[in-house]
Amino acid sequence: MSRRLAALAACVVLVGCSQPITVGTIQLGRSLNVDSSVASLTSTFKPNETVYVAILNPERGEGTIGVKWYYGMQLLSEREKQVKFKGAGATEFHLQSAAGFPVGDYRVEVLLDGQPAGSRNFNVTK
Repeated sequence: MSRRLAALAACVVLVGCSQPITVGTIQLGRSLNVDSSVASLTSTFKPNETVYVAILNPERGEGTIGVKWYYGMQLLSEREKQVKFKGAGATEFHLQSAAGFPVGDYRVEVLLDGQPAGSRNFNVTK
């Protein structure tokens, strides 16, 4: 009986334990689906468009997902979100400019718990 109880307790502990979140895919685009994934994939934007990045994780997990947006070498914005998923999920961030983005090359870096997890380059054209 005590072995069964110990096995049951181990199962409960393992199911309740969280695991770190992982990155499956990084998407860039102009709009989002209802699940926060990108609906319209692209890496070329107009100055007045909002740029969306979606970080897709393939399985359950929790942690901090962050992004750093760059124009050339200049840091434009830095954001992070605490996330916890019971299964696959998506986390979105976006960048917009009321005055319009300058034409040129941009980059978004993705961080997991403060560590680099990938990046995507994009450009703004007229």
